Amino acid sequence: MKVALTVWENRISPVFDCAQRLLIVDISGRAEISRHFEPFHWHSPFSRASRLSELGVQVLICGAVSEYFASMIDTYGITIIPFVAGEVDQVLDAYLTDGLYDRKFRMPGCSDQGKAWESRWDDVRNKKYY
Repeated sequence: MKVALTVWENRISPVFDCAQRLLIVDISGRAEISRHFEPFHWHSPFSRASRLSELGVQVLICGAVSEYFASMIDTYGITIIPFVAGEVDQVLDAYLTDGLYDRKFRMPGCSDQGKAWESRWDDVRNKKYY
């Protein structure tokens, strides 16, 4: 399975819509098998969603994402875990250990979306994206 994380410096990129780099991680079970960075220069919602699909991404972990971009990604069957903040390695470790729902990984200003956040994470866990 492949998980993509938007990256800016060593953190989750705050806005998916203008992210320029992805970390693509191959996962088996709950273990990281390999990782590599991909440039992500496409600007239109269709091109970005299409590129994620070409890369074989099944789960996208990102910061804020506009509804238009999210709906295009959704049409490719890619699960989005949005409004995530933090250092990339910590976020990935939290994803692999079911800890990503922790408030410390929420973007500032998203704490009032607690139930929606936890519901989204429950959906991901139930699909067994590991």
